[in-house]
Amino acid sequence: MKEFLEYVARSLVDKPEAVHIDVEDDEGEVTLTLMVDEADMGRVIGRDGRIANAIRSLLRVMAARSGQHVELEIEPND
Repeated sequence: MKEFLEYVARSLVDKPEAVHIDVEDDEGEVTLTLMVDEADMGRVIGRDGRIANAIRSLLRVMAARSGQHVELEIEPND
């Protein structure tokens, strides 16, 4: 899932070198924290959060196949 998220995020942003992903796995509950450059936040979130919601939906499908639950958080990279 991390590799998929990294690929999608790097494809969307202007500064792909600023993309960083932290993974926290707690007994089937996976939290992915996507950090991108502050200028690229709008590109990743999208209008009314449509892009972020689409990414979350795809991650949920991937997680369900492996019996996990996934959450995606998007933060600016400092």
